[in-house]
Amino acid sequence: MAKRVPIVCHGHSRPIVSIDWSQNTPEGYFLASASKDGKPMLRHGENGDWYGTFEGHKGAVWACVLDTPALKCATGSGDFSARLWDACGGNQLHEFQHNHIVRTVNFSFQNSNKLATGGMEKLVRIFDLEKPGAEPLKLPPAHSGIRSVNFIQNDNTIICSYVDKPGIGVYDVRSLQHVKTLDTSAPVTSIEVSFDQQHITTAEGGAVRFFDVASLDQIKSHRMPAPAESASLCWAKRKFVAGGEDMWVHLYDLDTCQELEVNKGHHGPVHAIRWAPTYDAYASGSEDGTIRIWFPDLPEATAAAAP
Repeated sequence: MAKRVPIVCHGHSRPIVSIDWSQNTPEGYFLASASKDGKPMLRHGENGDWYGTFEGHKGAVWACVLDTPALKCATGSGDFSARLWDACGGNQLHEFQHNHIVRTVNFSFQNSNKLATGGMEKLVRIFDLEKPGAEPLKLPPAHSGIRSVNFIQNDNTIICSYVDKPGIGVYDVRSLQHVKTLDTSAPVTSIEVSFDQQHITTAEGGAVRFFDVASLDQIKSHRMPAPAESASLCWAKRKFVAGGEDMWVHLYDLDTCQELEVNKGHHGPVHAIRWAPTYDAYASGSEDGTIRIWFPDLPEATAAAAP
């Protein structure tokens, strides 16, 4: 098996806890990263070159995401705030005060005009970015801290995972009510919604699961040979990647869970892993403070196997 030589992105001084690729835009695509050093960064997606740092947080930054056109960035921090930034100039546009650590933020997909936040308050808020000073909508309080939050189904539904409770909560944004829970065996540490909004990928340590967005039915699940803290799906080529505490980055076949590649280089657990929007590369973020961009050999799938 050939050794992969990744692009190594330095700059953070503390562990990387989340990464987020933008959609592929007319100006290219971009990579945002959140770190415990409190300095979220933006990079060019194709080569990892540093564009800038969003300055202002006074605590660890747990989430850093880009909106659909990659014009705005949102962050969530241990300083009890979520913040909205101009992704082009780096200026802070608004600060949303919270009463506890903000672990997750995410934009609505269709218009990017709403921002959902969650964290150790055990509460999901939905801010209207066209009226950022207005009181946010709130989902029913959870019994555990919120680990991740995502808009799906034309932004009419929110899914969230919890810090220390199994399951994925499903909420109707229009009624602000809990609809159902997708069962998992352990707390979900990572939720990815695919760039085309068709698939959900989750990681929970010993298992990686794949769901259909429209029906929320589970398509596949795999018991993992190596614990997975984060996972990401390339549906068109029937592959997924995962990383976790073993410090390695694994490429698997979606249908069989056969390990196709294992890439080494990080010097700490892998906390985040995501395919680029072009699906010719994926990035991993680690406890060691680096981001590595990997370029695997991915022949086109001859035919999609049945779920």
